[in-house]
Order: sequence, then C-alpha cells, then structure tokens
Amino acid sequence: MTTVTRTIHFEIKARRKRIVDGPGPAAEEAPLPGRVPRVAKLMALAIRFDKLIADGVVANQSELAHLAQVTQPRMTQIMNLLHLAPDIQEEILFLPQVVVGRDAVTERDVRHITRLIAWEQQRRFWDNLTQPLSPK
Repeated sequence: MTTVTRTIHFEIKARRKRIVDGPGPAAEEAPLPGRVPRVAKLMALAIRFDKLIADGVVANQSELAHLAQVTQPRMTQIMNLLHLAPDIQEEILFLPQVVVGRDAVTERDVRHITRLIAWEQQRRFWDNLTQPLSPK
C-alpha cells in the first residue's frame, strides 16, 4: 500500500467549495500595507477612459458614463483630471499608499485646480495642497 501526502487548499468560488491544486494562499506574496489613494485610481481611470474614446471603442463620455454606471457630471469630474499639468498627473499616480485614516489628497481637493488653465498656476496650487505631505 502506498501513501501519498499532498497539501491542498479549498477556495470558495461562486458559492461552491472547490479544491485548488498548488500552494495555498499563505504561499502567495503578502500584499503591501495600505491602499492606493482613491484620487490615484481615478487618475488612472481617466487616462484609460481617454484612450478608449481616442481608440473609438467608446463613442463619447456619455456612453462611457452609461457603461461605468455613473452620472455624466461625475464622468466629467473624472475626465477633468486630464486637464492637470503632466507632472501633477504623475505625482497623483505615485502618491504614497494610505496606511491608516483618510486620503491626504482627494479628488474634491484637486477639482478646483483642474479649472485653472495655466499649468504654472496649477503647480502653485498643487504645491500648496501637498506641502503638508512633503517630507522635511
């Protein structure tokens, strides 16, 4: 008689328990502590949405709002993040992860900066907004 010893783990998927072959969830990499700030996720979405419109996958922002199940004004707020200076967009995408508490910078904080036309003005307002975040 031969005895085979294997490590298995169960996974609940679609309300059914299944045996999954391979190492268990403990063997996976531990996620980094914290979470990506919401404004960074919205900035990434705006860039992705702009590409979908440019490629002709989606006709316009109205259709995009319908598909994303958000209102048209909310879609406009998200897409207005693209009006920021490129260096500000980059800083938003690489904001530090939030470990505890609320996001240091929110989309609502940035909204008034998107209304400014001159990038130099945008940079001044952005610096004032993120000054407490800067390491000293």
